[in-house]
Amino acid sequence: MHKELRVAAYAVCVQDGSVLLARWVAGDGSKRWTLPGGGMDHGEDPYDTVIREVDEETGYAVEPVALLGVDSLRRRYPRRLGAVADFHGLRIVYEGRVVGGSLRHETSGSTDLAAWHALDSVPGLDRVSLVDVGLGLWRDRPTSGHLT
Repeated sequence: MHKELRVAAYAVCVQDGSVLLARWVAGDGSKRWTLPGGGMDHGEDPYDTVIREVDEETGYAVEPVALLGVDSLRRRYPRRLGAVADFHGLRIVYEGRVVGGSLRHETSGSTDLAAWHALDSVPGLDRVSLVDVGLGLWRDRPTSGHLT
């Protein structure tokens, strides 16, 4: 079994009762909302990763103002030629404050739209689980940085 580790950093940006989300396009063409952010480059600090990724996906400059927590996700999925991948995602979640830029959509990336969504509308969105994890960390502020 092929082991894959992906470390990524994401931002929960809440402003005026709305949360900033990016629409992720999966390999099969399906689309779901996610927190803006993404994978760390080798040697990159996660703080710098979240700043870079939010800019790439939304056009906004953000300042990470608090480390909300770390989420770990593990799943298995099929790979080419009958192989199976044992995927482990380590997701570092920050609270982000928009400090500049303007909303725009990513081109040639893993997302195709960026938008603000009212917090009370999030449960009705087609979204990845990371959105709920991030909002839970933002809302509950667990001292352990982990939702139970």
